[in-house]
Amino acid sequence: MAGKTQKSQGFESAMAELEQIVDDMEAGKLSLEDSLAAYKRGAELLSFCRTRLEDAQQQVRVLEDGVLKDFSGTGESGQS
Repeated sequence: MAGKTQKSQGFESAMAELEQIVDDMEAGKLSLEDSLAAYKRGAELLSFCRTRLEDAQQQVRVLEDGVLKDFSGTGESGQS
């Protein structure tokens, strides 16, 4: 079930959950068993976030090679 929940959540909420897991682990709040479960969940979240970042980078590359190639220049407005 965690996989379906993960896919429906956004990048920002996944990062927030990952940060909370790291904080809890660093604070020593978790038992060994809970730490292992948190580590597994953290690995899933990390994979999800990396995939989302890679997708965003690919979209930027496509845009830079096409429609928004001149975006970094001073002529960013008035182009169709």
